[in-house]
Amino acid sequence: MSAVSSLVPARFLTIIAHLVIVITIFWSREYNVKACLPLDFTQEQYDREDQKLVVALAVTLGLFAIELTGFFSGVSMFNCSQGLLSTGVHASASVALLFFLFEQWGCDIYWWILAICSVLPAFVEILLFIAVFGLKKKPL
Repeated sequence: MSAVSSLVPARFLTIIAHLVIVITIFWSREYNVKACLPLDFTQEQYDREDQKLVVALAVTLGLFAIELTGFFSGVSMFNCSQGLLSTGVHASASVALLFFLFEQWGCDIYWWILAICSVLPAFVEILLFIAVFGLKKKPL
């Protein structure tokens, strides 16, 4: 198996693992929201933190849609650079989000994980879309 063909399943599995963890956090976000608040919090504070976490999770799901569209359309499926970047950041995100979920880290940390591990590969995916469809270039 060549390096490119072994990156494809690894990339797919790490993206799916990251997606499953994000969905799990979405379903059980109550505990993470409570971890973001002081011990004596009001319902308004809870609702505000819950809304922030829901927005962050929704943005993450939108970025997954962008990346999976590029992957399944073939734009970046066999691109070594995107495959390696995506595999690395999604594997890192999976580990970090498991700590976020089980250790009940603060909600601000989720935004850092989102910026590094979801925005970066989706941005590169958009650039590949532009190169392939806008500039009519063959993907590398």
